[in-house]
Amino acid sequence: MSDLTYKSAGVDLDVYQQSMQKLPELLTRTHGPHQQRVMPLPGGFAGLFRLNDEARRYRDPVMVSGTDGVGTKIKVAIMAGRYETIGIDLVAMCVNDCLCLGAEPLFFLDYIALGKDNPELLGQLVKGVSDGCVQAKAALLGGETAIMPDLYAPGDFDMAGFAVGVVEREEILTGETIEAGDVVIGLASSGLHSNGFSLVRKVVFESAGLQPDEHVEELDSTVIEALLEPTRIYSAAVSAVMADDASRPAVHGMAHITGGGLEENIERILPADGECRVTLKRGSWDIPPVFGWLQSLGPVDEAEMFRVFNMGIGYSLVVAADASETVRSLLAGQGIDSWIIGDVITGERGVEFTS
Repeated sequence: MSDLTYKSAGVDLDVYQQSMQKLPELLTRTHGPHQQRVMPLPGGFAGLFRLNDEARRYRDPVMVSGTDGVGTKIKVAIMAGRYETIGIDLVAMCVNDCLCLGAEPLFFLDYIALGKDNPELLGQLVKGVSDGCVQAKAALLGGETAIMPDLYAPGDFDMAGFAVGVVEREEILTGETIEAGDVVIGLASSGLHSNGFSLVRKVVFESAGLQPDEHVEELDSTVIEALLEPTRIYSAAVSAVMADDASRPAVHGMAHITGGGLEENIERILPADGECRVTLKRGSWDIPPVFGWLQSLGPVDEAEMFRVFNMGIGYSLVVAADASETVRSLLAGQGIDSWIIGDVITGERGVEFTS
């Protein structure tokens, strides 16, 4: 009987090393905005990042961190064999959360778990993460790749991400300054983003019986192109607003619109004293066709659609009314469509839709 080896147990260290050799360039291409901050440490067990440098020095810095995954959107990518954008989703889900506190994204870490060594797949996944970090202006500082043959079925994988940012303590946005008279600005999403895909998969593939490469006339795309459209990263747009001396004090709160939709996510940032209520006006923004298509396929009740999905608004700002047009102009300068979708009034804490 021959000796047992790690390879015979399902983990080939030679292939693993082959996978790792492709990754350093995908990390270094994200370091551009932080050349003086990322400290080289070849072969290190962790990454190093300087907080202060010649270009930026903080007075009372507070670290902001967030972690997330991509959910069962990964199953759609696996079904289609399309892996080049799922990493962008991963960065977006983490970084967009950190932005809500007014943070500047600094660096990102990823965790990828596979059932078998697969250098080509790993390269595509990390390339997506690297692309997302370039968009977010966050340095991809490192990560972990785990090969677990008894935990993941052949072809399956999972991803998690960890974003770290920084904000001056006196500039942290908690929503506590939101007041009656403010308005809600909705920023356009790029589509479904990365929430609700257990329902999406049930509707599209199980109930409607569609195939990934099937063309959808009303969307002018294939099924898989519509479903795998990457989550929009709002770093540049939010940075443009927060860097403007006139607009920054007018921003009283920000919310990333994920699971729970507009109502639940905007309510999270309302002042705890219970005296502010938000009314959102139906029809005040353009809902992308993918949502109507999905709803009709189900069919899915409209209330369920608004609770599960972003419905075309991926991020929102609550701002002083007299600054709203300046803020929208700054957003437009970053290529982001926006609408005034609601008002803050005096009332019981919560969010409701009006016609």
